[in-house]
Formats: sequence, C-alpha cells, structure tokens
Amino acid sequence: MKAHVARTVSSCFAVLRQLRSIRRSVSQSVMRSLVTSLVLTRLDYGNSTLAGIPGQSLAKLQSVLNAAARLIFTSRKFDHVTPLLRELHWLRFPERIDYKLAVLVFKCLNGLAPTYLASELHRVADIDTRRHLRSASTAELVVPRVRRPTIGGRAFPVAAARVWNGLPPRVTSSSSLLTFKKNLKTELFMRCYDSVRD
Repeated sequence: MKAHVARTVSSCFAVLRQLRSIRRSVSQSVMRSLVTSLVLTRLDYGNSTLAGIPGQSLAKLQSVLNAAARLIFTSRKFDHVTPLLRELHWLRFPERIDYKLAVLVFKCLNGLAPTYLASELHRVADIDTRRHLRSASTAELVVPRVRRPTIGGRAFPVAAARVWNGLPPRVTSSSSLLTFKKNLKTELFMRCYDSVRD
C-alpha cells in the first residue's frame, strides 16, 4: 500500500498548499468546511483497506491531518497539534480506520451490508463448539486464524473482528446505526485524547 499512501498524501498536501493561499481571505469556519470536503474525504475514502499497514505509513497519513488542523487554526508548524485535533473533534488516523471497520461490522451484523462482506463474519455464539465459552454470551466475533499475521491480519474478517471485539458492550449493543456511530465516535475519541495532556 506504499504507493497508494504516497499518492494520497501527495494529493492532500497539494490541496492544502492551494488552500493556504486563500487562508487570509476566508473565515475559520469556511476553511474548516473546505478542508473537510477537499482533504478529509480523500483520506477517508476506502481507508478500511489500510488496516494493519506499517506505522511509518500511518504517520504519513497522520501528518496530513496535523497539517490540515494547523491550517484551520493558522498555527505554526511546530505548535502542539493535539489540542487542535481535539477541538476539531477529529479522530487520529488509526482510529479513523477502526471507525470505518466497526461501522462496516455493524452493518454486516444488521443486514445493512452486502452479503459477500456479511458472510465473512461469524459470532462466537453461533458456532456449536464455542457456545459453552464465556465469550458466547457477548457480541464477540470469531477472529479467523491466519498463516501470515502481517498480511493475513489485514484481511477484512480478521481486522474487523479484532476491532469489534475491542469495543465495549455499550457500543456494540447500540440499537441503531446512528446511535452506534455516535457511541463509537465517543469511545474512539476518548481513546485518542483522554490520556493525552495538552
């Protein structure tokens, strides 16, 4: 995925350079809307396929978010970016991937996703040999075994099940997609920033 990440990062920074030229001519709210529609949509498009990519690639994608936040607040390059991301209520890039995967799982489990995706996920409670396990009483999914953890661990049924199983019941038991998205965003946002000091 190195080539894909490189192209995405390059195109996003090209847009940010163009937006920087009009920064003083527009309000902060307009700049935020422009960044959201022209940069964040590029970052988020198909980002669930980036699950399990190396940290170096994630850092490059995160650098786009950091630059975008600094542009909106007209802060300097070396200013601390965490307070800016928190104020914008933006998830960091790894959590953005987790968000997309978790939403896909919720859709699969509730008949809102294509069959080819839904058929890849299996609840622990639905497997005869695992019904006696404690995890069978939860909403946990079976994490398939893989031969090569680095590549196999990036497959949708593996990565998605791991993300889903890492969520608390108050999130996974949401009654609707809208409620699930809200609870999920809150959970991931707390993971991103609650332990980080300004």
